[in-house]
Formats: sequence, C-alpha cells, structure tokens
Amino acid sequence: MRIKISVFLILISAFFLRILNINSLLAFHYDQGRDALVIWDLIHNGKLFLIGPTTGLAGVFRGPFYYYLITPFYYLGQGNPIYPTVFLIFTSVVAIWLIYYLVSKFQNKQSALISVILASFSYYLVMASRWLSNPTPMLLLSMFLILGMYLVLKGKQYGWYVVAVVTGLSLFSFGSSGELFYVPAILIFLILNWKNKPNLKTLFTSIVLFFVTLSPLLVFDIKHDGILRQGIAKNFVEEKSFVLPSVNFLKERTFFYYDSFSTKLFHSRGKTEVVFLSFIFLAFIFYLPSLYKNKFTRIILILLGSPFVGLYFYQGNNNNFYEYYLTGYYMIYIFLTSLILGKLWKMNLLGKTFVIFFLILFLRNNYYPLNFKLLDKSNSPNSLGFVNQLQAVDYISNDSNSSKFNIDVYVPPVISYSYDYLFLWKDVKQEDSQVKLLYTLYEDDPPHPERLEAWLDRQEKIGRVATELKFGAITVQKRERISIK
Repeated sequence: MRIKISVFLILISAFFLRILNINSLLAFHYDQGRDALVIWDLIHNGKLFLIGPTTGLAGVFRGPFYYYLITPFYYLGQGNPIYPTVFLIFTSVVAIWLIYYLVSKFQNKQSALISVILASFSYYLVMASRWLSNPTPMLLLSMFLILGMYLVLKGKQYGWYVVAVVTGLSLFSFGSSGELFYVPAILIFLILNWKNKPNLKTLFTSIVLFFVTLSPLLVFDIKHDGILRQGIAKNFVEEKSFVLPSVNFLKERTFFYYDSFSTKLFHSRGKTEVVFLSFIFLAFIFYLPSLYKNKFTRIILILLGSPFVGLYFYQGNNNNFYEYYLTGYYMIYIFLTSLILGKLWKMNLLGKTFVIFFLILFLRNNYYPLNFKLLDKSNSPNSLGFVNQLQAVDYISNDSNSSKFNIDVYVPPVISYSYDYLFLWKDVKQEDSQVKLLYTLYEDDPPHPERLEAWLDRQEKIGRVATELKFGAITVQKRERISIK
C-alpha cells in the first residue's frame, strides 16, 4: 500500500511538473504552427487530409493520425495550443503509470517504484513530455508495445493486435525515425517465442489492423502516382542508407548513444555521474544473462538491442540523426535501468546503499535545470516563449486600432508558420494589398545574424520606424511605408 501511495503522489508531481508554467513556456514554432494551420483548416473548413507532418527524408511523409489525435483538443480550446499540449502531457503521465505496472510484472514493485521516479523527474523526459509534436505520444506507445508483447507471452492472442497497431502508428504517424527498428525487434521476438505465434485468425486480424494504420498513406500514394514509394526507394535504396560503417563512424555513433541515453538520467555529467553510469553499465553486463533468461525482461533487451545494432549501419539522411529520433526508446531505456537498479536493491545492503545514493544524485542533478527552466518568467531579452509571442501579436492587434495594416515577419528558419497561425487564431487581419501602416515582427537569429541583418536592411527601404517594442527575443516595429505600389 505504501508503494502505491508513493506512486500516486509521484504521478501527481510528474503531471504538475509537466504543466508548470506551460502557458508561458510552450515552444510554439515552425512545426507547431504548420500543424495548427492544418488542423484549423480541418475544424473550420472541413478539409480532410491523408498525410501528416513531414519527415526529415525528402518525399516521405507521416500518416495523419497525430493531427486527428490532437484535433479534438484544439476544438475544445477554440484554437488554443495549450489544450492539445496538456493532453499530450497527460499521455506521458499515463506512460509513467504503465511503466510502473509493467516493471512490477517483469521484476518487482521496488524496481517499478524506481522506474516511476526516474521517468517522472528526468529533465529530458519532462521536456520531451511538454513538446507539442508528433514524437511525444511515442512515450506512451512504446509502453503499449511492451504491454502487447507481455500479453503475447502470457498466452493472450490479442496481444498481437496491440503490437500490430502500435507498430503501424509508430512507423507511419508518430515515430521520428528510430522506430523503424521496432520491426526487426518484433521479428526476433516472434522467432524466440514461436510457441506464442499468432494463429491464422490473429495473424489475419493483425495484418488488417497494421494496414489500417498505413491506409491513409497508401491512398495518398495511389492518388499521387507513387510519390511515397519513390521517396522511400530513393532514400533507402538509391542513396544506400544502410552500409558497412567506418571505424570513425562507429566511434561517433557510440558517443551519440552515450550522449542520448545518459542525459535521460543526468542532465549534466561530471566525474561523479560518470562513475555511477559506469557502475550501472558494469552491473548490466553482470546481470545480462539473467535478464536474457527471463522471457519478460528479454523483451527490453530485444527492443533496445535492435536500434543499437541497426543504427551502426544506418547512414541515410546525410548522416543526420537527431536525439529526438529515439523518443520511442526513452522509456524503454528507463525500463532497463530500473531493472538493473532493482536487482542491485535486492542484492544486499551495499546494493541498497548504491541505489539510494544514485537516486539522490539523480534527483539533485535534475532539480537545478528543471527549476531554472520551469520557473523562467520569460522576461529576459533572450526569452522566446509562448507568452512573448502572444504579447507581440496582441500588441499589433491593439495598436492598429481597427486601422488597415500589413505585417511582415522574420523568424528562423524563415517560414513563419507559428505567427501565421497566431494571427489567424487571434483574428488579426491584415490587408491583402499594400497600405501605409506596416508592422515588422522578427525574432533574434543568433546562428545566422547576417540573414536577419539583410532582412532589416530591406525593411529600411520599405518603411520608416515610428515605434519599436521588444517582447523578450521578439521585436515589433511600427512603420510607415515610404511608398505604396
């Protein structure tokens, strides 16, 4: 009972952390604006669609299910992005509850409690949970995948339905890239557990469910003369995405693994943190035979082993592989770490002492960045939160005082989808033709100040600045056009 009460209190804390100051700090930029515009068209104009957000691969699109998932919350919030964000945050907390349930079934409740602590208070998991973007549901979907595989091992044929749906959604709608390696992991799982293979009815239903998740993309591909097939063929066949790695690439990829997963435990990694991480790795090696022998914990080894091996050979997308591509593995990594720490806890007094000190170090290491980030008041010259954007938009709306005006916007990387949506949502309407009053809005661009400088130089030739106000890193200038075409 004490563990259940502790888990409940931690889950409440996890939800609070994830919604804390979200009204001010929500990251609403290029992707979020693009997605919101599509959903606005769906809600207000009934414009249905077959594809979702773009991928990093040319000619390859995701399915539409992310858009359809968050559309009800945009509708309930009358266009406010905070509503779908809070919904996605809620799914991440459900994922934490699910990891507790699964770890307790796979090992014990002590290990499960550790998993809840790690998943709830990791800085990077908190921030990933607050992201209004298609990878965020992968925190929950990855746990559903493990749940499906667990049900299969328990002799429940419907577990394959869960596996089929989650795999399809992960590959085609919510995943970023790393989820591609769910497929070989599931095939290995099937081979190793052949006695639990799906019967003909289950196999047929699972295939149908999988293709349901793929169906919008199939229809889109047929309607557009195989554009998706061509994009996939080009990226994975013509460009030879999978090749034998060089020694340097192996080193780079190994460091990428270390950097990607160690940060899920420690935001900063000094000597003490490295010592603890090294000890956990050694403990993993020591416990590996017993983890593999257990048919349940073997699921975790298969799911993590697949991308760790496979990504050594993947060099597509011009070798660009970003950390968030592995969102579908963050919780699985926490799962494995919890299993190891749980075994140490059960070992002896020394093991318990190590786990206690590890958790203290973990909480202390993540407290400072969480405190700094989540309590930010967005009032510094470098602030670029949702509240700053709304202040800039509201200023233009109020200052124009029903006058006719134009707006010109500069944001990195140039396409201003975020402000296109915010002006639309806030009903800030500019004239289609040129008028005397012009507002120029721009965000700071530290990586490429020369681009912003060139844009401002062009604006000087268009209109004279009458008033200039700053809202964090956002500047709004009220200008009078020099001439009207």
